[in-house]
Amino acid sequence: MNDEIDMSSSIPQRHIHPANPSDIESIAHLMADYYREDGYWFQPDLARENLNLFVSNDQLGGILVGETPGQITGYIIVTFGFSFEYGGRDAFIDELFVAQDFRGHNLGRELLDAAIVFCRENSVKVLHLEVEREKEMARQFYARTGFTDHDRFLMTLDLR
Repeated sequence: MNDEIDMSSSIPQRHIHPANPSDIESIAHLMADYYREDGYWFQPDLARENLNLFVSNDQLGGILVGETPGQITGYIIVTFGFSFEYGGRDAFIDELFVAQDFRGHNLGRELLDAAIVFCRENSVKVLHLEVEREKEMARQFYARTGFTDHDRFLMTLDLR
């Protein structure tokens, strides 16, 4: 008799892949959860419109999704830019979200790792992100991955 416990059965099996048009509705639902959780304003129609635009234009960046059998359980959105300071194409992690029930099983890390591979495959020189100052666990997560704080403030001018 084997007394070892198989922990792999407690971790949902998943697959990470680039988003396609059939994933948009699921991503939009997760996005609504993310915005609600963080207290951001969410417009479902605009989100779907932007997701459709983004998924159909690989020059803008990419969306990777984590899928357990039958459902999208997390996503990461990487947007492309250009930086003379950093020597060429740069990218920004615009959003990373994992559904509440699927947290704690490394899906966020797997999505981030897949995004880094995606960036390297697309000649990205540096990858940026922003994280709220009060989210200490998130800041530690990104620091463990190698992201550094440049002691700068991200400032934004709203042109809408």
